Amino acid sequence: MSSMASSTAFFTPLHDFTQARTTPSPPLPFIKSSFASSKSTFFHPALSLQTSSNFPRLFGKPKFFSVHARAATEKTIYDFTVKDIDRKDVSLSKFKGKVLLIVNVASRCGLTSSNYSELSRLYEKYKNQGLEILAFPCNQFGMQEPGSNEDIKQFAYTRYKAEFPIFDKVDVNGPFTTPVYQFLKSSAGGFLGDLIKWNFEKFLVDKNGKVIERYPPTTSPFQIEKDIQKLLAA
Repeated sequence: MSSMASSTAFFTPLHDFTQARTTPSPPLPFIKSSFASSKSTFFHPALSLQTSSNFPRLFGKPKFFSVHARAATEKTIYDFTVKDIDRKDVSLSKFKGKVLLIVNVASRCGLTSSNYSELSRLYEKYKNQGLEILAFPCNQFGMQEPGSNEDIKQFAYTRYKAEFPIFDKVDVNGPFTTPVYQFLKSSAGGFLGDLIKWNFEKFLVDKNGKVIERYPPTTSPFQIEKDIQKLLAA
């Protein structure tokens, strides 16, 4: 079985805008997006479905995001408070001076096993040097994180022996996007704008709380190791 089920929905532009049209196009139907909020329906008039067989081609190189092209923001990651897996408030200011790798996770994705395994190994290797991994469960992509917080906690802590913090399930796209993800996305745009594309998209944050890099879901945690080492040494 491929890393992503062939029935998974992805989106590509309906029209090839590089070809001139001599007659008006018919109105485009509204198509439900897989990036929709788990609490509401989100529509985009210029998107259509495509199977996940094009997933590697869509994301291209392992790293393609740059924060340098975006306007600097005055906020840092430390300005936000989130809820942990037990729904207790956690101020992210507790991670001041740490290098952060922030990931939206899911338990039933084709990328789950490799990502959880590598994240756990990275955390074990670098946690005493100042690395923190912050995992945010999300059910917006293929409904691949349907369980309760207790289910998610048992899955991650038992099957993968995860020791890094796991937080309350959130929306990362749509009208109910959690504020910390609004900040992350506005700090580092991606291939399709600010939208999170799939499970296990990653953001690397420096010791000052600023987003340094954004990585597509196909970038494995081990591929980020050198970037983590540089920030830890800074």
